Amino acid sequence: MKLHGTMEINAAGHLVIGGCDTVDLAQEFGTPLYIMDEELIRLTCREYYRSFTGKYGNSEVIYASKTFSTLAMCHMVKEEGLGLDVVSGGELYTALEAKFPPQHIYFHGNNKTPAELEFAIEAKVGRIVVDNYRELELLNALAAEHGRVVDVLVRVAPGVEAHTHEYIQTGQIDSKFGFTVSTGDALKAVQMVTEAANLEFQGLHCHIGSQIFELDSYRHTARVMMELGAEIREKTGAVVRELNLGGGFGIYYVAGDTPAKISDYADLVMGTVSDLAASYSLPMPKVIVEPGRSIAGPAGTTLYTIGSSKDIPGVRKYVAVDGGMADNPRPALYQSRYEAVLANRASEAPEEVVSITGKCCESGDMLIWDIDLPRVNSGDLLAVLCTGAYNYSMSSNYNRLPRPAVVLVKDGEADVIVERETYDDLVRNDLIPERLLRSRSLRVAGR
Repeated sequence: MKLHGTMEINAAGHLVIGGCDTVDLAQEFGTPLYIMDEELIRLTCREYYRSFTGKYGNSEVIYASKTFSTLAMCHMVKEEGLGLDVVSGGELYTALEAKFPPQHIYFHGNNKTPAELEFAIEAKVGRIVVDNYRELELLNALAAEHGRVVDVLVRVAPGVEAHTHEYIQTGQIDSKFGFTVSTGDALKAVQMVTEAANLEFQGLHCHIGSQIFELDSYRHTARVMMELGAEIREKTGAVVRELNLGGGFGIYYVAGDTPAKISDYADLVMGTVSDLAASYSLPMPKVIVEPGRSIAGPAGTTLYTIGSSKDIPGVRKYVAVDGGMADNPRPALYQSRYEAVLANRASEAPEEVVSITGKCCESGDMLIWDIDLPRVNSGDLLAVLCTGAYNYSMSSNYNRLPRPAVVLVKDGEADVIVERETYDDLVRNDLIPERLLRSRSLRVAGR
């Protein structure tokens, strides 16, 4: 098991994060509990800033807020000098409520509604990333109604298939995202933008997938995009001033994962684009990258209380926790794997192999298959590591489970940044139509 960020094991054998004993956190805030390591979040943001903007200047790092979007997270990202991408009106609203500078917000999405586009126009976001022909025409019309000229990037599908789970590949030809390069749609879309009275073409965007370890995938993608940039200049006269290469930089989850260094990633991307710009006699575009998982993922830990167990001799021992797929759907969706530790007995040696299951009414509600742990007891605390990305943001109320709280820890202080949902929250928006109440009264009266 690999400890991340400020994690350590204290003299009592308890897991400590951000100077906070996780046993104390469980007692104060309850479980399940999302714990975010503020220092690790900030250190990773700074490493991205140093490796790209600090070293090369003509670049920008924007945090992919779909990974983990809260007011506090947006505030920290802003303080560390990064931009932000959003993919919905809700994420945009969160960013604006956190006072995030709208000029540094990029708005993505393959099916933005007219209301979302109007929201973005009125907020004066920095860039809207156009994903399809319908959006292109709709955005131009809405911009005209508002008397605005909107800066856009054109999202393209470069035809690069990163080696990752098929559901999180997004750059290949067979994808719902973007204009396909090989069919000529990307070139056509750029031409349409340049001819639109209320759109200003700034450049191109792509994203090839998530949890990528092979840096050559980015080199190949940059080559495809710069070749397209050369074709765009030749056939339309437009210049790609900005090249957004998306995110997808992989992180460590379990043994065998081999993420590259952020500095190596930056050097490869910036060097490749610079060389290709010179080769094609193109101006060096501003390079933009969109890390999300690599910033939030390792900084997050989910703390559970262990309840029941079921030992099937010669088959498997199931150990159940008080959360599951409602607070972490990734194992069910992507067969994602995690490491974990008994937070209250973190220094003890493993004694048994168990499988961690959740409490949802689904056979597929499994968090970890076959993990080595000390002899597990009811009431023990289980800390599942690297859950900062796509856990809270993809959580649900399945089985009417309230979503867990999120606490931010640093230097021995723990602050709630998302309150735990209550049962009242679960029914807050529920309504019983008057006709149902009326029909019941009639039935009772007729007896």
